[in-house]
Amino acid sequence: MFNYGDVLDLPLIWGGLIALSVFIYVLLDGFDLGCGILFPFAGSDKNRSRIMNSIAPFWDGNETWLVLGGGGLFAAFPVAYGIIMTGLYLPVTAMLFGLIMRGMAFEFRFKASSRRHIWDTCFFVGSVVAAFSQGIMLGALVQGLEASNRLYTGGPFDWFTPFAIVCGFAMIIGYALLGSTWLIIKTEHTLQVWARKVSGWMLSALVVAMIVVTGFMYFSDINALEGWFKFPSLLYLAPMPIIVLLLFFLMRKDLKTEREYRPFLLTVVLFLMGYIGVCFAMFPYIVPYQMTIYEAAAADTSLSFMLVGAVIMLPIILSYTAFAYYTFKGKSDHNPMY
Repeated sequence: MFNYGDVLDLPLIWGGLIALSVFIYVLLDGFDLGCGILFPFAGSDKNRSRIMNSIAPFWDGNETWLVLGGGGLFAAFPVAYGIIMTGLYLPVTAMLFGLIMRGMAFEFRFKASSRRHIWDTCFFVGSVVAAFSQGIMLGALVQGLEASNRLYTGGPFDWFTPFAIVCGFAMIIGYALLGSTWLIIKTEHTLQVWARKVSGWMLSALVVAMIVVTGFMYFSDINALEGWFKFPSLLYLAPMPIIVLLLFFLMRKDLKTEREYRPFLLTVVLFLMGYIGVCFAMFPYIVPYQMTIYEAAAADTSLSFMLVGAVIMLPIILSYTAFAYYTFKGKSDHNPMY
C-alpha cells in the first residue's frame, strides 16, 4: 500500500490545515461574535433585528470551521489534543456555553414579545463570553502549557494569567471591529453611519491592544518572542509593523468615504498579520513549548488516510460557504427570519 508519508511531510500538512481552519473560523465566526458584542448599543429594537438578520444565514455554518479545527487536532495530533483540552478545559467549557446561549437567542428572540430583552441579553453575554474565552485560550497557548511524559502537568487555573486576560480583552476588541465592518456591508442609512463610527473607535482600540499585547510579551519574557527574533523569521516579520500602520491609515481614510467592502477586507488583513505573528512564534510546536508537530503527530498511515478525506471534503465545505454568502448577499432588514 502506498504511503504518502514517504513523499509528503504529513505532520506539516496537517498542522497547516488545522491552522487554516482556525484562521477561517476566527474570521467568519469573529464577525458574527462581533455583531453580538455590539448588539446592545445599536439604539433601537429594529436596528438590533437588522444586526441579527445580517448574520442569521451564516452563524451556524461559520462554526463548522471550529469543529473542523478541533476534530483535525484530535485526529492528527491526539496527544496534543489531550494536553491542550486538559489544560484549557474551563475556558473551552465557557466558550461552548457562550455559543449555546447565542444559538438559543437566535431561535427564540424573534418568537418572543414581552421577554425579548432576555434573549437580547443572552445574545450579548454569549458573544462576549465566547470571544473572551477564545482570547484567553490564545494567550494561554502563547504563554505555554506545562506538560511531561505526553500529559498535561499544570493546574486547572494555569491559564488564568494577566497576559491571557489582556489577550481576552484584545480578542473582544478585534471581533467588535470585524463585526462593525461587516455591518457597514450589510446595513444602510443611520445604522451604517453608526457602524462606521464604531469601526473607527475599534480600529484605534485594536492597534493599542496589539501594542499592549506585544509589550506584555516582551516584559513577561514569554518564549514566543524567541521565534520572532530568529532568522529567517525576523526577515519575514520585520515589515509587518509598517504594513499594520499602512492598513491603519488606509482604513481610517476608507471609513470617511462610502466604501463598504474594503474596511472589512482590511480588517481581515490586520487579523492575518497578527495570526502570522502567532504562527511564527509557535512553530514548530503544537503544544508550546513542549511538543512539536512531529512529536505529537499520529501515525503516517492514519494521516495519509485522513488526508484523502480532507482533500475531498474541504472543497465541498468551501463551496457551500461561498454559495451561502452569495445567496444571502445584500442588505439586511428588521423582518423576522426565523
